Amino acid sequence: MRKKLLIIPMLVLTLLVFQAPAAFACGGLIAPDGDVRLQNAATLVAWHDGIEHYMTSFSYQGEASNVGWIVPLPAVPLKIEAGGAWTLQRLFRETHPIVLDDVPFTARAASAGSAQVLQQVKVEALNITVIRGSGDEIVTWAYHNGFYLDNDTREHLLAYAKGSPIFMAAKYDTSAAKARHQLTGDGVPLLITMKTAHPWVPLEVLALDGQQVNADIYLLTDTPVYTSDLSAKIGQSSVNNEIPGASGFRVAAQEQLSDQLFHDLSTDRNMSWVRPDSWLTYLSLNAPSSAVTYDMGVSKSGVIRLAPFGTAPIAVVDGQSAIAHELPGWLPSLPLGTPQVTLILIALLSVIAIAIRFVRKRKRAHTSHTAA
Repeated sequence: MRKKLLIIPMLVLTLLVFQAPAAFACGGLIAPDGDVRLQNAATLVAWHDGIEHYMTSFSYQGEASNVGWIVPLPAVPLKIEAGGAWTLQRLFRETHPIVLDDVPFTARAASAGSAQVLQQVKVEALNITVIRGSGDEIVTWAYHNGFYLDNDTREHLLAYAKGSPIFMAAKYDTSAAKARHQLTGDGVPLLITMKTAHPWVPLEVLALDGQQVNADIYLLTDTPVYTSDLSAKIGQSSVNNEIPGASGFRVAAQEQLSDQLFHDLSTDRNMSWVRPDSWLTYLSLNAPSSAVTYDMGVSKSGVIRLAPFGTAPIAVVDGQSAIAHELPGWLPSLPLGTPQVTLILIALLSVIAIAIRFVRKRKRAHTSHTAA
C-alpha cells in the first residue's frame, strides 16, 4: 500500500500506536536504506457506553535511529497513557494456548500551517502529539516538523482527513528506549481513551508496501461479535468465519471473560476499567498489503462492518451502505449458541404460521365471494 511509517534523520512522529499496527497509521515502515520492516502488530479495542479504550503495540525488524508514524483518530483522546504491561501477552496466551506433550521530553512548537496542537504527552519512549486540521494543514505541519512524506503518504493523509480531522503523531525516542533496556524493535504499549459512537479500528494503516499484513486484534464488547446480520439474528457463532470482503481476516476465537482472565487483565497497569461481563473476540488478519484497503467498525447489534479507508469513523457503521445490509429491527435476536435444532423448529413453525394465515385469508375471501 503506501509508505506510511517513516524513519527520518532529524525528527519523526510515530503516531498513535507505536506498537500495534492493527490500527491507525497510513502505511509503510521505511528507513533511508530500506532495512526496517514491520514484524508484528497487536491491538486491543474495548468499547462500552460510548467510551473506546484502544491499546496497540508493534515490533519491527532492522536498525534505525528515528522511526515515525502518523495516523488518524476518531476523536480527541480523553487520556493517553502506558498500556497494560502484560495484557496483550495475556490475550495472546488466551487465544494461542500451549499444548503440552525516563528521558525528559520537550515538545517542538507546531506553528507550521494552521494545524492545531491539542495534546502533547510523554509515554515511556514515545513523544506524542495530537493535532487537528484539514488534510493540507496536517501535511504542512508534518513537513515543518521533520516528517518525510512521499506522494503516496501525502495522498493517504489527505484521504483520511476527509473522514476525521484528528491525528496523532509520535516520535520513538531510541535513546530513551535504550535507557529503559528496551530491545531494538520493541514497541511501547500505548493506551488511548476516546469517546466514540461505536468501536472503530483503522486497519489500512497496517498495509505496508509489498509486505504481508500480520496482526492480532482483540475486541472487548458488551455482547458477542458477528460477521453478518443473519448470524447476529439467529445467534450463530462466527468463530472461524472470514469477514465478508476481507480475505485473510477472520474471527479466530470468542468467549466471555472467565474469572481468571478478568483478574489477569483488570489488575494490569491502567487496566482497572475492564468489565467482568465483557466478551472477548480475537480477530486474525493475515493478508497481502494490497488487500487491506479498509477500516473497521462494529454496529450496535455486534456486526463487524468494513469501509474503504478514509470513510468517516461514524459512517463505517451508520453510513447508507452499512444500513442497507441490516435486517429489520422488529425481527427478534436469538442468543449466541442457539442450537441448530431450535433454529430448524423456529423455521418450521414460521412456515406453518405463514401457511395458516394464507389458508385463512383464502377462506375469508371465498366466503365473501360466496355471500355476494
